[in-house]
Amino acid sequence: MSNSSHELFHRYDGNPIITIYDIPYPANSVFNCGAVSVNGETILLMRVEDLRGISHLTVARSKDGKTNWDIDSKPTLLPDPINYPEEIWGIEDPRITYLDELKKYAITYTAYSHGGPLVSLAMTEDFNSFERIGAILPPEDKDAALFSKKFGNRWAMLHRPIISTPYSAAHIWISFSPDLIHWGEHRILIRAREGAWWDANKIGLSPPPIQIPEGWLVLYHGVKRTAGGVIYRLGLVLLDLEDPTKVLRRSDEWIFGPREHYEKEGDVDDVVFPCGWIVDGDDVRLYYGAADSSIALATAKLSDLRRYILSCPVAVTSLRWG
Repeated sequence: MSNSSHELFHRYDGNPIITIYDIPYPANSVFNCGAVSVNGETILLMRVEDLRGISHLTVARSKDGKTNWDIDSKPTLLPDPINYPEEIWGIEDPRITYLDELKKYAITYTAYSHGGPLVSLAMTEDFNSFERIGAILPPEDKDAALFSKKFGNRWAMLHRPIISTPYSAAHIWISFSPDLIHWGEHRILIRAREGAWWDANKIGLSPPPIQIPEGWLVLYHGVKRTAGGVIYRLGLVLLDLEDPTKVLRRSDEWIFGPREHYEKEGDVDDVVFPCGWIVDGDDVRLYYGAADSSIALATAKLSDLRRYILSCPVAVTSLRWG
């Protein structure tokens, strides 16, 4: 599949769907958002960066998930560094998973601490009131999301630690927990490739994994460093349905990347960064941050995504790539 001739996701003609001019209070930018459908209404939990450079989260609601967004008149969830000191420099990039066993929405987000970014957790039933659980993984770690069901008696979470050594790469890890608070059995799950690949050296989870008949479908971002800066693009991975530590398939090519002006020019150029997607039958709506400056929408058919990932190579597990 050539990215220049075909992409699995198709941009909405009305992009970007939310810009800073839609926010009803002073702010610098609006971008990476979690997404969920509640009683037929689309809810986006958006990252909004204020004029200090500190991020908070704000809710936007829409009947059709595309237009007429009703945005909270003030920040919905502000950093609380007095009670949660790890939020001293903001809260960012929420990902939402509905946990049917708890009848609650779990929100994993990045808290920006003095020690670097880390993974925090909050719960909500209505996106009006929130219960902070607090930090659940130490720095430096981010790009975390929960699976929607337990495996045996354990919850599972994907995340991306950053190991700062001259020879390290940033891979996607998986961890397990009996209670959503204490996490262990950490292991690398999806490895960044090496060399000239579009996803060499640094990758991270995008939206939460979704369950399909063939397994767990994972959308992830790869970061390519070039002489002109970095480029964020997206690829797919398939995990085993019963054992998410098994990687079954992985796309060699990226399936979506920055192309339009609102994706290529902004606070951070050449970025498409989704934190949320919504599946409605065979329709998939992908909500993504564009150039760290606005929120855009792309759509796909779930059947096309399934067909494509099953056509991809069996995953390579070695750190070394030919």
